[in-house]
Amino acid sequence: MQELSSFYLAVCIVIGAAFTSVIQALVKGMITPIIGVFGGIPDFSEWYFTVNNSRFAIGEFINALLSFLIIATVVYFLIVLPINALMDRFKPEESLELRKRDCPRCLSKVPYRADRCAFCTADIGTAEMPAGVRPAVDEPRLPSQT
Repeated sequence: MQELSSFYLAVCIVIGAAFTSVIQALVKGMITPIIGVFGGIPDFSEWYFTVNNSRFAIGEFINALLSFLIIATVVYFLIVLPINALMDRFKPEESLELRKRDCPRCLSKVPYRADRCAFCTADIGTAEMPAGVRPAVDEPRLPSQT
């Protein structure tokens, strides 16, 4: 299983590198000239200023920033959101044994079906079955539930 995950990671890195070069070409060849039409600078990569004979390439930074924003937007909307929706759809139902409730005395988390707090030993009583949670088929019944 781990070998397969490593393979998928390597494939994603290669595709990501190729995608990055495509987006950089898109920014330099299409988006920057369109912005340049309205701003008066046809090519951001030539935009710079000098201080004490040091050249600061503001245009290259703007091109890199635009590339990053496009890549981040595409990754978020085409990968992250669909994967999260898919994971939420197939999320297993939480077991009653894994649920916790607060102890009214010490406010620590105790198992849902516990009668006594393990931390302060206060008698907290049995809890009602929460709405929407079905007990497991083989879940043992407490004497008070018979």
